[in-house]
Amino acid sequence: MISSLQPPAQEFLNNINRISDEMTQAQTELSTGLRVNVVSDSPDVISALLQARANLNTAQQVTTNLGQVSTEVNTAEQAVSTATTLYDQVQSLSAEGASSTQTASGRIVIAQQLQSIEQQMVGLANTSVNGRHIFAGDTDQTQPYTFDITQPDPVSTYAGSTSTRTIQSPNGTTFPVALTAQQIFDSTDPTTNVFTSINNLVAALYSNNDTAVATANSALAGVGTFVNTQLAFYGTVQDSVAAATTSAATLTTQLQVQISGLQDADMTKSILDLTQAQTEQKAALQAFQQIPRTSLFDYLG
Repeated sequence: MISSLQPPAQEFLNNINRISDEMTQAQTELSTGLRVNVVSDSPDVISALLQARANLNTAQQVTTNLGQVSTEVNTAEQAVSTATTLYDQVQSLSAEGASSTQTASGRIVIAQQLQSIEQQMVGLANTSVNGRHIFAGDTDQTQPYTFDITQPDPVSTYAGSTSTRTIQSPNGTTFPVALTAQQIFDSTDPTTNVFTSINNLVAALYSNNDTAVATANSALAGVGTFVNTQLAFYGTVQDSVAAATTSAATLTTQLQVQISGLQDADMTKSILDLTQAQTEQKAALQAFQQIPRTSLFDYLG
């Protein structure tokens, strides 16, 4: 299309449009604080900006997940720590029961104390956090055990499942964060089974059989060592969660800085750009007023 405007007028219009675009860009940057508001603002950084934003979302989700699992891990560590303390009491009571001077009635009293401790152990095995039974494996809506003191073996069969629960670190690797109650308290190996060791000891004390009491007592040390090993697992997980949380926080800060560098406006520059555009606009309007204008009457004189 051929313009009907004279060259000076066309140049003025082009300059006014350019200045208007510059003013709009500067005003947008000042109002949003962003240099990149739409793709056309800076096409060369869009790819890097989108990737950085995606990485930031991942890092923030990892941080959220770590925070949630941290509560569970800390609760689990406390529960297993309490279990080790209770098992120390089991060993102490067993030593009393195994004494050659202990009476049959005294052993019955000790057996009853041990049953109370075993019930507390079951309570620990049933620990829940936010509606999740944290020692029930992947079936965390199911309580792992029930306790019925009227039964020869008062602890029910494990009702949970295996645990495949893991958590992701900021670097993309994962690590396990949970053991099951069966692994901690109810091992398939009778020499490391908390419930079996207590039940055997209780039965021996009720029978007032010196040999049986001595045999049950001798098995406790190995079980105690095993429970402490399970406690060490949670200590290691706590350290791993703390390290991953710190790493995620560092990565989040780095990504936020990167995104800021890619998209944030230089406010000082934006102010200067706006001021300059306003000055140019004023000068252009003044210059336009000085352009000589001719009409038909100028040629009719």
